[in-house]
Amino acid sequence: MPTPRQDAPPCQRLSQALDAEGMGEPTLVVDLDALERNIDALRQLIPPGQSLRLVQKSIPSLPLLCFIIERLPCQRLMVFHRPWLNHYAHHAPDLDLLLGKPMPVAAARAYYRDAGIAAGTGPHWLIDTPERLRQYLDLALDLKRRLSLCLEIDVGLHRGGVSSPDALDPMLDLIRQHPQALRWWGFMGYDAHAAKAPWWSSPSRAVRQSQARYRAFIDHAQTRHPDVWRDDLIFNGAGSPTVALHDATSPLNDVAVGSALLKPADFDVPTLAAFTPALWLAVPVLKVSPQLEVPFVAPLSRWLGRHLSARAQSVYLYGGRFMAQPVWPRGLRELSIVGRSSNQQLMTLPATPALRPDDWTFWRPTQSEQALLHHGDVLGVRGDRVVARFAVDPG
Repeated sequence: MPTPRQDAPPCQRLSQALDAEGMGEPTLVVDLDALERNIDALRQLIPPGQSLRLVQKSIPSLPLLCFIIERLPCQRLMVFHRPWLNHYAHHAPDLDLLLGKPMPVAAARAYYRDAGIAAGTGPHWLIDTPERLRQYLDLALDLKRRLSLCLEIDVGLHRGGVSSPDALDPMLDLIRQHPQALRWWGFMGYDAHAAKAPWWSSPSRAVRQSQARYRAFIDHAQTRHPDVWRDDLIFNGAGSPTVALHDATSPLNDVAVGSALLKPADFDVPTLAAFTPALWLAVPVLKVSPQLEVPFVAPLSRWLGRHLSARAQSVYLYGGRFMAQPVWPRGLRELSIVGRSSNQQLMTLPATPALRPDDWTFWRPTQSEQALLHHGDVLGVRGDRVVARFAVDPG
């Protein structure tokens, strides 16, 4: 299997775009050309019979998601946070929304309490236990609504959900007994563990095993519960690290993907070798010193700076403690004996290239879902120009 691509950031043109925009603080930049290449790569991975569901937490920006949706196309979304759920129900009512984790019933009640939510079933709520199912039944009866429910099944991750096909019986029986209040929508089985299979297994083997577990749940429901079975049930699963392993033989008809499109550093895995990093954190330089000086050991640090040419410059940044890896200029590193700062992070750098105050450094976020929440609007860049600003979702 090919190794993941380790592309350097297009630093010169990104710097020009940021300078032309008048930016002077840490800023997230999406390379739109790289993003569109990733959209094409994802489209080629999905076989007939499978539909894409974008993972909103990995790209928490409705305008940026709309940019992607128009190019896929895709009308399905997975959401993980109740305020975001309300935001999307208001501003993108045509999207099909699936909860990516079980919500406390109080959160579901708060969703429906929003006066702007139109009548209907709302999103597909994820249900992991009989106890939570009974709570949602009570909610449906209180609200006089029919709720759409997706049952979480354990296909090997062991993070919760229905543990065996037989354990489905009381849940599907309860749904059958209350057809006016509850509608079974399908299954969700997440197989993130497969991408981290140990040496005695492999990702492809682990995915095959999780698929076999998934089929066992499907077969049990179809044969034992024909009264609630429908041909239009949705079987959701996968994720960025494993989506490439779900071919036309997979039991899934609804695959979730998010981070692959921006490819933060945690997703440098062999299964995503066809994808290119598209998200960069640009951080301005505040101060540069030609020598290393550390409090209390200044003479020693100056001596080290003179004799270790690889650490000849001290660079202080605008901010710090980023969930990101420094990638440009090459050789930019933290100084562990000083520690990290959230305000003015000290980095060291070889003698060349020389940095000056107001220059830009570039970092790869490790996770897009965290990075996008902390740096304001995301800038969309083509070539050396900022052509779009994508607001981040509130809440």
